[in-house]
Amino acid sequence: MMEGLREALQYVVGLKVDGMDPKIVEIDGKTYCDKDLRRYHSFDMADEIRANTLTAVVDYIKGKSEELRETMLLHVVSPTEVRLYSGLIDERDREYLLKSSAIVNEFQFDHYYDQERFLIELQSNFIPTEDLESIMKVAGTIQAGTTTNYKDDGISQKTTIKSGIANNTDVIVPNPVRLRPYRTFGEIEQPESAYVFRIKDSERGPAFKLVEADGGLWKNAAMKRIKGYLESGLAEELEKYHITVIA
Repeated sequence: MMEGLREALQYVVGLKVDGMDPKIVEIDGKTYCDKDLRRYHSFDMADEIRANTLTAVVDYIKGKSEELRETMLLHVVSPTEVRLYSGLIDERDREYLLKSSAIVNEFQFDHYYDQERFLIELQSNFIPTEDLESIMKVAGTIQAGTTTNYKDDGISQKTTIKSGIANNTDVIVPNPVRLRPYRTFGEIEQPESAYVFRIKDSERGPAFKLVEADGGLWKNAAMKRIKGYLESGLAEELEKYHITVIA
């Protein structure tokens, strides 16, 4: 009985508080309010369009100029993402019009693959180069049970590859190798960078991995190429519609 009465009184008090005018207080130069005030009117914003290519970004800006504002911002967020924003509008907000995310094959660096999977991943995720051909030759002909018998100084390894039905040949595993994986938008040249190629024996046979060895510098190179592609493809529009490209 008492519990029900207490809840009823709390409800009545709550109604009274909700019906009171908001109280505005200034403390240490900052303004506070005891209610969550929401504007009845806010600036209408469009939902962003999602795409997967740089071509789509160029086509949208060229074909839908009426949807652009007085000033726009093309932001190269990363090697796999570009966004189109308006300049500052109502209450210093920005309208987010377009997002393009590159579709890339996700090769797992610093992860060991078995022999068959490693060869498939190399052919699927990398542009053919001399170094790629070299490590594929080593990975494709290496014998199980050979890599642990040789010195590994952390930089180079020696292993055994098949050179015939009964003959084997000792070779130095190439390191570092310079490769060009597919990891940014297809419209630009894929950046080349250095990798450490490692081999080990496992229960299922030889295992292989590539470790990135350029400190992420390829990302800067890719983003500069994306910026260059957009500036070239939108040369007239950038000036006409006051579009700024940042990377």
